[in-house]
Amino acid sequence: MVDVKFVDTFGIWQHFSCPIGELTEEVFEEGFGFDGSSIRGWKSIEASDMLAMPDPETAFMDPFCAVPTLSVTCTIAETGTKEPYSRDPRGIAQRAEKYLLSTGLADTAYMGPEAEFFIFDNVQYDNQGHTSFYRVDSEEGIWNSGRDEAPNLGYKIRHKEGYFPVSPNDTQQDIRTEMVLTMEALGVPIERQHHEVATAGQAEIDYKFDSLLRAADKMMVYRYVVKNVAWKNGKTATFMPKPLFGDNGSGMHVHQSLWKKGKPLFAGNEYAGLSPMALHYIGGILKHARALCAICSPTTNSYKRLVPGYEAPVNLAYSSRNRSAAVRIPTYSENPKAKRIEYRPPDPSANPYLAFAALLLAGLDGVINKTDPGEPLDKNIYELPPEELKKVPNVPGSLGEALDCLEADHEFLLKGDVFTQEFLDMWTSAKRKEHDALRLRPHPYEFHLYYDV
Repeated sequence: MVDVKFVDTFGIWQHFSCPIGELTEEVFEEGFGFDGSSIRGWKSIEASDMLAMPDPETAFMDPFCAVPTLSVTCTIAETGTKEPYSRDPRGIAQRAEKYLLSTGLADTAYMGPEAEFFIFDNVQYDNQGHTSFYRVDSEEGIWNSGRDEAPNLGYKIRHKEGYFPVSPNDTQQDIRTEMVLTMEALGVPIERQHHEVATAGQAEIDYKFDSLLRAADKMMVYRYVVKNVAWKNGKTATFMPKPLFGDNGSGMHVHQSLWKKGKPLFAGNEYAGLSPMALHYIGGILKHARALCAICSPTTNSYKRLVPGYEAPVNLAYSSRNRSAAVRIPTYSENPKAKRIEYRPPDPSANPYLAFAALLLAGLDGVINKTDPGEPLDKNIYELPPEELKKVPNVPGSLGEALDCLEADHEFLLKGDVFTQEFLDMWTSAKRKEHDALRLRPHPYEFHLYYDV
């Protein structure tokens, strides 16, 4: 079989399958026809015929199918004209790369995302007009230290103490290794895997940076492998940013650099070994950071993680010294090829094609306009006195506020027709519905606070 995959508006892979004989040479020019009317955020019923154009560089043998199955990722095109569909996220990423080339500033944008996730043993949730609840569980969870497990052998990971303990505390070394080896077999080279800070199976697997489009393609493979290897082992994995109260959420720090003709452009003699271009790129990211949140932290749950005074970098500053800044300059190596910037507010609920494209456009806006990023903040932002902290801008406090920022600041996303106004209007409308869905419902904790009023 051949499995035809493409990404929907909000970053979820969709697919249909055909006998391998349907994968002819002509298909790479003509595409696979399909009905796109039921894809979230896409066409209406009266104009729903679409083409899935397979990219042969994305092909891999799907390790989770019983029958040998070749997987190919597609970009979506309009029937008739074969013009790229303006709402296709992969097409948006491709247009971002073309826009970069058109500026003459660089020919390659490298992206290196670090996506965190949770591996749970059980998840239950329900929402109705008269009731609402969720429950996740993990054999590692500190809340199970007193559970009758016949026998309970202890070694539960305490809150915020999950960073790097060996087994028997870390119970998920083998399942993470299976994920790593599966990804590598599918062409996603891995640098490292480890337990993350939170109790209850928080994990991180880092793959090597790649060009913008390819890094996003690999993030989709990454998610697919993580979820299916967990499923295969009787567990469940989630990229939800904040599934646990009182412990760290899951981020997706994005490392970025620009190159031209095989040479890195971010290395120089300015602050932290950066070039003027890199500092201006940071200036663009910080200038548009509040609007970027609507794309890079796109769920209501994202803002349970982005809370001042907790683990996430909500303060819009840059630094080489600490991880409390929104933009960090890694200093592991003096090699010019390793010089990059790391943007820390995003989380793995983001659609990688949209997030990477938006970050590139914000950075390029800073480079083109020589945006000054201001002075670096080499102090622990979490320990700044209130009078100093007031001078440091923050990310938005909610999805609704982030969408307001996007509506007020989005011209940089329209450059090169990478994003269209029509796409951004659709995105904002869809995300406001999510924001309102949560805003309109009673929260279970409100009963604890207010039932006796």
